[in-house]
Amino acid sequence: MSLIRRYPLIAFFVLAYALSWWPSILYALDLLPQPIVGFGPFLAALVVLAITSGKTGIVGLLRRMVRWRVAPVWYAVALLLPIAITLGATVLNVLLGAQAPSSAELGGWTSLFSTFFILLLIPGLGGAWEEPGWRGYALPRLQVGRSALFASLFLWVGVAVWHLPLMIVGEIPWSEIVFILGFVIIFNWVFNNANGSVLILMLMHAMNNTFSGSFIGPMFSGADAVNQAWLYAALWCVVAIVVVVVYGPQHLSRRHEKQEEPVQPEVATASPRVV
Repeated sequence: MSLIRRYPLIAFFVLAYALSWWPSILYALDLLPQPIVGFGPFLAALVVLAITSGKTGIVGLLRRMVRWRVAPVWYAVALLLPIAITLGATVLNVLLGAQAPSSAELGGWTSLFSTFFILLLIPGLGGAWEEPGWRGYALPRLQVGRSALFASLFLWVGVAVWHLPLMIVGEIPWSEIVFILGFVIIFNWVFNNANGSVLILMLMHAMNNTFSGSFIGPMFSGADAVNQAWLYAALWCVVAIVVVVVYGPQHLSRRHEKQEEPVQPEVATASPRVV
């Protein structure tokens, strides 16, 4: 516990991996369908906050998760940008020779609503419950004394490593490493502009997994699926570059300061001598 108090960020990442990767053993024995638990980063944040900040820290994170008073434009960005990027990649893929999705496949759009709410509300079924850990806990601390862009690059490495088990077993393509780079920068941009709302990012993550992962992605197979994944990753990075150029690397915002939440390590004080 003293190590966690002294090195809370390092402890968070170590715990995020440990609390997420433990199903890999059961997955190897064909006892579980996934080698990773999606809410591991959230659990890691709760553990570290309980040890370093107590009830105050945990309540602060939970408040970020229900912070809904955000400008409407950021709700629009959260829900529509993942759809726009996915559609852009799909159109480019078809123009480059991929077989276009059939009308029957596209007609399944009515299932998007139920899928979205399932991925948003049930921990472990989608990536939404990663956000309280990555953005709710880690990012505000990574941004202390660093530019928002540098903090994003640091977080990109941490998130990419977290996804390695899924890449190794073939659940997601290796292009995810590139995709996560653009994804992290854009999500951090939304976070800094949306008053540090984790709720907005949970909505955005659930929408991305719903539309790209569950709806459009399965419509392609073989080489077409590989091309779709790379085009999709590239477009996220293109949008991320535009965000950095327009909003600046320091805060990823022109109107707001980057979200910061410094952690003061606990310092042991010597007890007074009794004579």
